[in-house]
Amino acid sequence: MIEKRPTSTRPREAREVREPRRRGLTAATAGEAGLQHIADLTTKQIEGVTAVEPVEGGWKVGVEVVEDRRIPSSGDILALYQTEMDTEGNLLSYRRLRRYRRSNADTGEAL
Repeated sequence: MIEKRPTSTRPREAREVREPRRRGLTAATAGEAGLQHIADLTTKQIEGVTAVEPVEGGWKVGVEVVEDRRIPSSGDILALYQTEMDTEGNLLSYRRLRRYRRSNADTGEAL
């Protein structure tokens, strides 16, 4: 006969009850989600993510987009879009912050 051993020496009431960890977005996955939302909404060529920022209840993501392709490429018209998402990556809002020529791009903060 096999004897059963208790798994804990503490009474059941005294054991810590751990709630399951909620899986939200990381900065990397928030950036990917924001980029995908802008790509789907604008159907424009995406240059990349320019900023990812946690905010209360979610994320803000800046995405640079080619609005109008020119030759030479220094004449391209780019735009900076911002998405706001909840902690699960659902899009809450988006907007275009500004448009500019690639040759006139500044080095300041995107958001």
